[in-house]
Amino acid sequence: MSFPEVRPRRLRQSAAVRTLVRETSLSPRHLVLPMFVREGITDPVAISSMPGVLQHTMDSLRRAAAEAAEVGVGGVMLFGVPAVRDAVGSGADDPDGILNVATRALASEIGDALVVQTDLCLDEFTDHGHCGVLSGDGSVDNDATLERYVSMALAQARAGSQLLGLSGMMDGQVAAIRQGLDAEGFTDTLLLGYAAKYASAFYGPFREAVDSQLQGDRRTYQLDPGNRREGLREALIDEAEGADVVMVKPAMGFLDVLREVRDAVHVPVWAYQISGEYAMIEAAAANGWIDRRAAVLESLLSIRRAGADAVLTYWAAEAAGWLRER
Repeated sequence: MSFPEVRPRRLRQSAAVRTLVRETSLSPRHLVLPMFVREGITDPVAISSMPGVLQHTMDSLRRAAAEAAEVGVGGVMLFGVPAVRDAVGSGADDPDGILNVATRALASEIGDALVVQTDLCLDEFTDHGHCGVLSGDGSVDNDATLERYVSMALAQARAGSQLLGLSGMMDGQVAAIRQGLDAEGFTDTLLLGYAAKYASAFYGPFREAVDSQLQGDRRTYQLDPGNRREGLREALIDEAEGADVVMVKPAMGFLDVLREVRDAVHVPVWAYQISGEYAMIEAAAANGWIDRRAAVLESLLSIRRAGADAVLTYWAAEAAGWLRER
């Protein structure tokens, strides 16, 4: 059958009908808020390339996390910005390091209301800015880095992190950390494998947010943006190694990869709407070129439609507030 018998516009005739037949939903529980906590500051510091996003003090972090919980956000992902860095990222597994201190605080205060999550990577803690320890020739030593990751995982689990975000893209990281946690009795700690994390041009604002000391680039461990099949392969490997959730990052430029990963694995799939994606929409909205609220919600809906069960986004708390108004 075809027109005039077939009239697809019937399904669009009113707001009530459109809501009833909508295929993809977006709610506060689908959103995770990344947050930065910086050691040694007395007031929150604005991140110039990410309007509205802050490097938090401990006090402002607590307040912002509590507000996120109140509007129903599903989780918070913590990133620590230490005052001192070294070659092996010693602050990462220091129980008194900024990330672990912040984790303990939020786990005790809001851990029943949302999932307190922590970034498990060395880049914020190293003086060279790479995600692992370096060999004598300056390359990232995969296997030596795994040892540091296991130590970092144990520190975060002891601090109360409910989910560890394995973002370093080292081979074997999921298996090594799972084995290390289980050996110490942390069998319930969730692992989020950043399986398909691409070497993107859109990470720039994030590097300001964590005061990155990166020298060179990360192309020897993050994925080439031209490789779709490789992203799928990495997700399957992470699932096989024991990841409870897998990640595709960035989100909007890799929706095709996200869809394929969602169709292939049997664990939840998340996506990270990264700093550059955030900054572009904010810049366009500030210039009056787009409707900010509509663009933010559409961008999040598109990521959900492509297959993400949850989305890490810097708009999580604000968008959750909008969604609750509906």
